Amino acid sequence: MKLENKVAVVTGGAMGNGLGIVKVFLKYGAKVVILDYSDEIDKTISELNTENVSGYKVDIRDKEKVNECINKVIEKYGHIDVLVNNAGVCKLVKFEDMTDEERDFHFDINIIGTWNVTKACLPYMKNRKGSIINLSSVTGPMVADSGEVAYATTKGAVLAFTKSLAAELVSDDIRVNAIMPGYIRTPMVDNMSKISCPENPESVIDGIAQAIPMKRMGKIEELGELAAFLASSESSYITAQGIVIDGGSTLPETMTMGV
Repeated sequence: MKLENKVAVVTGGAMGNGLGIVKVFLKYGAKVVILDYSDEIDKTISELNTENVSGYKVDIRDKEKVNECINKVIEKYGHIDVLVNNAGVCKLVKFEDMTDEERDFHFDINIIGTWNVTKACLPYMKNRKGSIINLSSVTGPMVADSGEVAYATTKGAVLAFTKSLAAELVSDDIRVNAIMPGYIRTPMVDNMSKISCPENPESVIDGIAQAIPMKRMGKIEELGELAAFLASSESSYITAQGIVIDGGSTLPETMTMGV
């Protein structure tokens, strides 16, 4: 029960990686508050079926609404120990074809949303051996494909945000780290596959899996276990790091596997 008595806020926790994090946090005894804009949030909380999880439907781009939600968290629990900035979006659009609205959609959620939630939670995390975990990606800092310019730019920014914030908050006894996933099987990956190959999206999934040394995509619970490690005292000497979880997908020197 390494997260027992800890209060954790998880953005985008209604599905995908966020849901994996929520499930693992609950397993280790945390009290979890989900912030999510999806209509799935009520269904997710109902299915988790525990008094240790609650949530608010909120657009993290709206600073005032975010502040209102965090105030409710504090009214209920009095403090926050862990913040996971997981909420994010990705739409595959080539740079020349991308509208300003599509660009801002990525920037406003992936960067400004992360900023808003962190700013709201921070006063209630100081001097509690707190942990902030940001979801960056291997995309941007390490690799990129066509159509990912906006997404890659934001995920690179999240990693830079992580490192700089860690330097500021070390004196407040708060550690700040980033998780950098490769391909984890999430609704976002499924949607990207449908865009890439509408007639047979599963072939895209299979092709990606074959290019990964482990020959599979990651599971949301595996990412959740990494988040739980970073949230717990087990990682008490780790801060300002971007930790890759990708099944070795960024490892090969060539595009041909097994040569």
